[in-house]
Amino acid sequence: MTLAGTPIGAAFERQAKACDELGSPFTARVCRLAVERLEHQGAVADMIRTWPVERAVVDAPALRFCGALHALRRQGWASISAVYPPASASDDDLWSAIATALTEHAGFIAERMQSAPQTNEVRRSAALFPAFAEIADRFPGKPLVLSEIGASAGLNLLFDRYAYRFAGMHYGPAEDVAPFTIAPQWQGRRPAHAEISVRERAGCDLNPLRADNPDDCERLLSYIWADQTDRIERTEKALALARKYRVHVEKNDALQWLAERLDTRREDAVHVVYHTIAWQYLPAAAQREGLDMIAAAGGRASRDAPLCHLAMEADDKGPGAALTLVVYPGGEAHTLGRADFHGRWIDWQL
Repeated sequence: MTLAGTPIGAAFERQAKACDELGSPFTARVCRLAVERLEHQGAVADMIRTWPVERAVVDAPALRFCGALHALRRQGWASISAVYPPASASDDDLWSAIATALTEHAGFIAERMQSAPQTNEVRRSAALFPAFAEIADRFPGKPLVLSEIGASAGLNLLFDRYAYRFAGMHYGPAEDVAPFTIAPQWQGRRPAHAEISVRERAGCDLNPLRADNPDDCERLLSYIWADQTDRIERTEKALALARKYRVHVEKNDALQWLAERLDTRREDAVHVVYHTIAWQYLPAAAQREGLDMIAAAGGRASRDAPLCHLAMEADDKGPGAALTLVVYPGGEAHTLGRADFHGRWIDWQL
């Protein structure tokens, strides 16, 4: 019996559709082959088949599976390397190699599937930068204090170190200084040209990855889809920059860390709590508690010590993710626009 017609199979099919929409036909193909051909092929197959249905969305088992296989490709395992990009292979040859990996590398794949996938997508900074520029424009002369929830390796804590092109106009550091330029498709008025100054950068994650740890870097890169070499190259450059600036992400529960960060008042600075495609992984009760904590801290904010809550998160309104900003004091909520999950396009609505 295959995964076809099962709830876990449906989760793999949804992931395949998302991969198609986000420009990774190869990863979509792997997901669909798993639905069609994964049967009783050892411990990993049994793990996938018996994955708790109620956890299928949050755990993203399809991404864990694809990430483990890509890790084998990056490590040079012959059976996978021969059929993975840039090589091409028939469906039969591709699945034959995957089936071999399920037998020969079952322990490795099973271990990798215990961890949630992390991509730390750098192009999401293209959505963050105009939002931070809007904040800086509202509070001129005040530096930013950054608190990122679900920061992974902290690559988007360095959003101001990357160069951007929005509607043909340059933003951020000079292109010969920045490690790369992000140029999403842009719709709407151009963002504010405000001076952005960062006083402090901090992030937390349940499983933070260190840019100065080669194993962590390889784990992060393995979760990027194998046929998207531009994303891999961009992430490698961002990791090198994170090593240069010694970015550190604290291992901690989101709410505990957030409470500690909100407990300190930042005079003459704008404290910005933000997250990108991370809030959805918190249980509903934790989401409500987190919002209540931010609102309570917002009640203590002042013009001299303002607080902002910036989010790029999925909702039911698609396409892409919603960009929202709440500004304290006052609690004024703004819909900034929408952005592709991988930052390929931005619809700026402010």
